[in-house]
This record gives sequence, structure tokens and C-alpha cells, in this order.
Amino acid sequence: MKIYAVGGAIRDALLGVPVSDRDYVVVGATPEQMVAQGYRPVGKDFPVFLHPQTHEEYALARTERKTAAGYHGFQFYYAPDVTLEEDLARRDLTINAMAREVRPDGELVGPVIDPFGGQDDLRGRCFRHVGEAFVEDPVRILRVARFAARFHDFVVAPETLSLMRTMTEAGEVDALVPERVWQEISRGLSERKPSRMFEALRECGALARVLPEIDALYGVPQRADYHPEVDTGVHVMMVVDYAAARGYALTVRFAALTHDLGKATTPDDILPRHIGHETRSVDLLRPMCERLRVPNECRDLALLVAREHGNIHRVMEMGAQALVRLFERCDALRKPARFAEALQACEADARGRLGFETREYPQADRLRVALVAARGVDAGAVAQAFANDPAKIKDAVHRARAKAVADALGDEKEKRGE
Repeated sequence: MKIYAVGGAIRDALLGVPVSDRDYVVVGATPEQMVAQGYRPVGKDFPVFLHPQTHEEYALARTERKTAAGYHGFQFYYAPDVTLEEDLARRDLTINAMAREVRPDGELVGPVIDPFGGQDDLRGRCFRHVGEAFVEDPVRILRVARFAARFHDFVVAPETLSLMRTMTEAGEVDALVPERVWQEISRGLSERKPSRMFEALRECGALARVLPEIDALYGVPQRADYHPEVDTGVHVMMVVDYAAARGYALTVRFAALTHDLGKATTPDDILPRHIGHETRSVDLLRPMCERLRVPNECRDLALLVAREHGNIHRVMEMGAQALVRLFERCDALRKPARFAEALQACEADARGRLGFETREYPQADRLRVALVAARGVDAGAVAQAFANDPAKIKDAVHRARAKAVADALGDEKEKRGE
């Protein structure tokens, strides 16, 4: 029985990237032998075991055979006679098909075992499939795209891209379950340059299948005074990359990705203007989130930003009362942290444009000051003052908040109620 560290841990070590966790393959063992040594079985589809001390996962070497469409349609074979090279051969990319032997104390020993040229492809900054079995698992299309977002200076080998196109045209991508699509998309959004993921998906035709709402944005012009080479799809990618560069949370990055969906449905006769696109964006975003099983916190922020980002961009023109109405629509008084993320997404939208990357975004500071003032109003005390006339409480609280905002912003007219 021999144990090997495989996949990402070997790849990242060779790249000089911190290794956060390891995957292990056990060659020459049976499930019974693993249990006898104290490993705890946890695998459902094939034998995976938890180490008795470290609780890391150890999988028996296996091969797999395609038996049906989709990524669930596989039959696995595991036995002591399955070799390490046979196990590595079923992996997606050459850079993920390398291994090193592990001693009982956990130390890596011996040279890198690299039967498919993964080290050459690391040096060449290339994503290349291991073998023709790549076409059997549509998740690999999403994984390659996600790796492109992480290792954004890598390119997809032409022959691998050709296979990805073949898989897409054969309908393999359509068999992916929504949860797995969201899992890979969310991981890619969390990487250093998310736009590379969407570029890779678009190059092989898969973006139109898994995220047609995003694919439809390409070719749609931005406003007339903007750079003609930057269409709405390119702009959205710039926005997402800006959010990633600032280290914003996944919720903000998803909102950045989806804030302009409605521009794809702008009538031709009003282009390049996009009047009312916020409402259309919300109408497209709701079913998209439902289809992908997007988590509530991502969905809710994205809907807020899609609906209100135009208004937030215009807050320098708004008085105190309009600002308070904006806070009420956004539920910012109860959920200031979510509103702070909305401002991050809106700032990314404003700066995700050629020549705008370092421009000031005073809207955010104005809204932060105004929100602190509005939240400082003691609504309970105001309500108590109108205890005998409850119908007036809501309006009285609104006016009190507007006055507090006007005071904070130095708006003399609104202070006087003009």
C-alpha cells in the first residue's frame, strides 16, 4: 500500500502558491485494509476515508467509465490493482494530474510523478486536458473556466478548447444541475480575475447555456458618449474585476455581475440609451437566481443593486427627503451592512469603465453620512409623541429623519422644510 498527494497541492507547490489542503490517493489497498488501520469510510460513490488523526480525506485509486449523460453518469472501478497512473489519467488537466509519494509521517518524498506533462504546461502557462475522457464530464468545462479566473495568465490549449466546444454542442452542459453550476460560478467569482472565467465559457459557447443573461450583454452598446469598443458585456466584466481587485465579498461580486441584465432587452429604437433597464434587470434576475439556486444573501443584494444603482449614482442631486426615501426602499435603516455592500457594487459600476478607475465616487460618502444621521433618529420617541394619532407616526418619523439628514449634509432649505 502506497499513499500519494495528488492534484492541486502538487500544482500549487510548483507554482509557489500556498497549499491550503491536500488530496490523497491510496494505491494497493482495499476498503477493509483502510478500516483496519483506523480510517473512517465516508465516500458514497467510491471509497473515501478520513485519516484517524488529521481527518484529511484519502481516496482509493480508481478508474471511471461513462455510462450516461451528465456528470452523474459514471461507473467507478477501484481495486488494489489500479495504478497511480491510471488514477491520474482520469483527471481533467495535466497540471492537476501530478503526484508525490507521502511517508507515514505526512512528509512528501521522491520526485514529482508527472506522466502527462503537467510541469511543462505549468511552465507554458497552459490548460491542457489529460485525455479524450475529458469530454465525459461537463463539470470540467466549468472547472477550466474557474481555473482561468484563478490563474489568469494561463491560456486554454486549442485542442482542449475544441473539446469544450464539442461538449457544449453535444448538450452535455445542459445536463449540469443548478447547484453545481452555482458552485463553480461562485468559486470563479471569488478568484482574482473573474472576467477570465466568463471569457473562457464564452469562447466554447457554454456561457449562452449556463448564463444566457450574461452572454446576451455582449454586443449591446453602452451610452453614446462612452467608448464604442466597450459594449455592455465588456463593461460588466470590468465591473466584476474591479470588485475582485478590491477584495469585495461574493455578494458584491454577484451584484456587480448582474446589475445591468436589462440592457440586453433595450428596444433597438432607443439605443444606445437604456431607459428603464433597472426594472428589466430585476425581471431577468429573479428567475435567474431561482434557476441557479442562488443563496438568499447574494440574490437580495443583487436585486437591490439592479433596481437602485441608477438612483444611487444620482444622489448628489437628491435632497434629504429623497435620500430618506432611498434608504426606506433599500431597507438600509434596518440593514446598514447590506446597504454598505450595495455602495461597493455601485462604486465598482462607476469605476469599471475605461478612464474611470481612479475617479472619485462622492455618492458613497454622501450616503454614508446621511445614513448615519437617519439611523440616529429615535423613532420610538417620535412615535411616543404621536401616540394619540398613530396615523401620523410614519410621516413624522420620515420628516425627523429627513431633518437629521439635512442637518448632517448642511442643506439649509430642507432644514427649514422648504
